[in-house]
Amino acid sequence: MDQSEKPIWSSNQSTTAINPVLQLLDSGNLILREEKENDPTKFLWQSFDYPTDTLLPGMKLGWNLDTGMERHITSWRIKDQDPSSGDFSFKLDHQGLPEIFLWNKDEKIYRSGPWNGDRFSGVPEMQPVTDSIKFMFFVDEHEVYYTFSIGNQSLFSRLSVSPVGELQRLTWIQSSKLWNKFWYAPKDQCDNYKECGPYGVCDTNASPVCQCVKGFHPKNQQAWNLRDGSDGCVRNTKLECGSDKFLHLKNVKLPETTTVFVNRSMNLKECGDLCYSNCSCTAYANIEITNGGSGCVMWVDELIDMRQYPAGGQDLYVRLAASDVGYGGDSDQKNDTAKAVGIIIGGTAFILLALLGTCFLWKKRKLQCLLKWKTRQRGFPERSQDLLMTEVFSSNREQCGENMDDLDLPLFDFSTITMATNNFSEETKLGQGGFGSVYKGRLMEGQEIAVKRLSKNSGQGIEEFKNEVKLIVKLQHRNLVRLLGCSIEMDEKMLVYEYMENRSLDAILFDKAKRSSLNWQRRFNIICGIARGLLYLHQDSRFRIIHRDLKASNILLDKDMNPKISDFGMARIFGADQTEANTIRVVGTYGYMSPEYAMDGIFSVKSDVFSFGVLVLEIISGKKNRGFYYTNKELNLLGHGWKLWNEGNALELIDSSIDNSYSPSEVLRCIQVGLLCVQEHAEDRPTMSSVVLMLSSETAPLSQPKIPGFCLGRNPIETDSSSSKQDESCTVNQVTVTMLDAR
Repeated sequence: MDQSEKPIWSSNQSTTAINPVLQLLDSGNLILREEKENDPTKFLWQSFDYPTDTLLPGMKLGWNLDTGMERHITSWRIKDQDPSSGDFSFKLDHQGLPEIFLWNKDEKIYRSGPWNGDRFSGVPEMQPVTDSIKFMFFVDEHEVYYTFSIGNQSLFSRLSVSPVGELQRLTWIQSSKLWNKFWYAPKDQCDNYKECGPYGVCDTNASPVCQCVKGFHPKNQQAWNLRDGSDGCVRNTKLECGSDKFLHLKNVKLPETTTVFVNRSMNLKECGDLCYSNCSCTAYANIEITNGGSGCVMWVDELIDMRQYPAGGQDLYVRLAASDVGYGGDSDQKNDTAKAVGIIIGGTAFILLALLGTCFLWKKRKLQCLLKWKTRQRGFPERSQDLLMTEVFSSNREQCGENMDDLDLPLFDFSTITMATNNFSEETKLGQGGFGSVYKGRLMEGQEIAVKRLSKNSGQGIEEFKNEVKLIVKLQHRNLVRLLGCSIEMDEKMLVYEYMENRSLDAILFDKAKRSSLNWQRRFNIICGIARGLLYLHQDSRFRIIHRDLKASNILLDKDMNPKISDFGMARIFGADQTEANTIRVVGTYGYMSPEYAMDGIFSVKSDVFSFGVLVLEIISGKKNRGFYYTNKELNLLGHGWKLWNEGNALELIDSSIDNSYSPSEVLRCIQVGLLCVQEHAEDRPTMSSVVLMLSSETAPLSQPKIPGFCLGRNPIETDSSSSKQDESCTVNQVTVTMLDAR
């Protein structure tokens, strides 16, 4: 009540209390109970029934089916400022086979997948932490909900939805007095809901990430070629009930399950027989994977929002025409595969025996090198570890062997890195991606390091690993991250870098709470630093190097916010007289790829220039380039910047979090440079030497930019031929769209 006796807040409970007591429990639950009631489970009202943006241990996210009560979490409007309900919510849908969705207002943007008895199908990394965090899911005729518990009293963990739409698992780090982001979603392109449409499977380790299920082809081939898989796939062959077969998919995120048939008492064979006999059934799977699998879930509609994992997904059986399955079905495929494996094993046995002898000699030489390094380290305690190892391996090429010579880089003991990272503890974890995890460490002499530990199932295989090592070890520039060493022991592949105190650019630039720390001067310095680093790669280093994956997350910031280009796993070396190359394996990131690279696999220094231009516009605006094109008619960042430029309103592009202490002419110059870099045709884009000159000199001449590549929405905007306004045509590899002047 306020002073006028008007209620400010009410629980809306009609229960009458005789002697009510309001009590805050150790769990964080605020309860209202009768004074003499000693049973902690009996209360008149509890705050745990009304979550805000956070789910604490013991809270339920889901439904009471008897009362119709729903419990979900909703983001704040503004982080740390406005706790009113924001746009994002995490809600459990109990229809069909229950699963949880992340919503942006009325739009689904992420799906957990159904609970499989061990974890959510779409969260393969969701593993219980022994004696610490236990994840649980309950479903019966009365309730369906997700919850978790903490077994370690020294550990604090919570699940929350941020104001920018990120689902986060946070743990409290006592030593630093900070909440650490243990897990988050969406974390990559394949986490986006329905990214690849019906019968499309998203795979971050594939290029493009969207792949059709075998027996299907893209519905919209033109959009598919431009890396837009949202229209999905259609069947190659019409089904014929009675002769159809089933394709066995492994390690996938099950399709959406809100409209499926569910029977928890059936086994997989019974489920398959029922699906086969029902001509409307499109796929089937076990509900739970524990104890050999149990339960039956059947789809009778299109299969939506599937994803391929290296490991940890589920088995799914998809109905296909017999001619599209091949091998005579799943069982015949296994037999043929077994035969092939037997032939391969027999044919390679002799080669393996020969390799064993080679490996033994290599290991022996490697051990001699490590012993020599350790001996010398004891004699020179004042010298840094990386310098000592460089000297030892440089002066002992013969002893260290061919592999060492190829790497020309210090090799760290696995035990050294384990000790430096506190056995790869979660407290030292800096982040995680499709390649694996990055950890912060400290060597015995005090030097801080960042350890990139590649997952055994990482898309970055041994060739990309060697490529990154060979390239970056030969590069020395203030705007390139410095590689200190690597480790290839214990079936592990790890890279040891200098530690960057401010992490990656995207973590600050696209965070509403943090991006205000990037004033204009810092942003301009970052743009110029990236340009100088890229110029070094293209022109001033020992080799001409094309990065191929330049993006905000691959720009690291040191303690002074100086930018350093990182991640050379996809980079390529060009010859002195080579200007471009072609590949059938297009790698890179959605939204940063140039038209000629995305469409035809042609890459050159100019494809890096395009990515740099996207980065420039992102740094100026604080907004992500949302991709090549979308199903609505909105412009992406490139098209938006181009539109403002032509209207004479380019300064409207600047991030609203930047104060007025900037030079309008400097900002306009950067916008113009960015637009010049993202021009559709590679030959129109400037070289990085020209870019550096244009950024560093106010008198350097700048040409007027032409239309950007991938500048508009997916559907061409219809034009009125009688309009007095002049339309501008945007052509992307023979795909013509039209951009209208603002009306």
